Amino acid sequence: MGTLQSSPAPSEYADLSEKTGFSFEQIGVLHKRFRHLSHDEDVLRREDFNGIPDLASNPIRTQIVEAFFDRRNFSKDDEGKVDEIGFEEFLVVMSHFRPPSLPMTEEQRESVRKEKLRFLFNMHDSDNDGMITLEEYRHVVEELLSRSGALGKEPAKGIADLAMLEVASISVGHMEPDEFYEGITFDHFLKLLATFEIESKMSVRFLNMDTITLCK
Repeated sequence: MGTLQSSPAPSEYADLSEKTGFSFEQIGVLHKRFRHLSHDEDVLRREDFNGIPDLASNPIRTQIVEAFFDRRNFSKDDEGKVDEIGFEEFLVVMSHFRPPSLPMTEEQRESVRKEKLRFLFNMHDSDNDGMITLEEYRHVVEELLSRSGALGKEPAKGIADLAMLEVASISVGHMEPDEFYEGITFDHFLKLLATFEIESKMSVRFLNMDTITLCK
């Protein structure tokens, strides 16, 4: 992926829209946010996220920031981290937080759901070993519940604690005495979150921009 200089041209808008699902208008708004965040440079670096108030108080701030520099989120067959990203990479990562377009077939909905869960899993699988810990799973559940707006922070935390303990009791209970619990795989992660409406619950807010509001 390359860095887009200045404002993207109409042809670039078409390519970016097809790749990310954002409209031309949304791409224009996001490009202005990108330039503001990067201090009008053509690339973003980790330190550019430091002054964002909405991220400063987020309990998974580090995971969110790192997601923008994780090669796995640019290409399914890539891995590792980068030190800076251009607008196209920024837009691709932002698209993971975009609510799905309607209407969708059941097959399309399942594909979007799996893609979003893979992104969420990668955020917590920081060492790319294909596993996340029980504590990381608890953070995922708490974040999804609290972001849904249906529960307050404390009830969400309580349910997340119970969810973690349930997974631990089931997983460890089926192990042999000499086995070591390595963690939760992506396939297990998919099954555990089967009842969560992940498609419309993933959002990120910074620079006075909410992706759910932006994408309506």
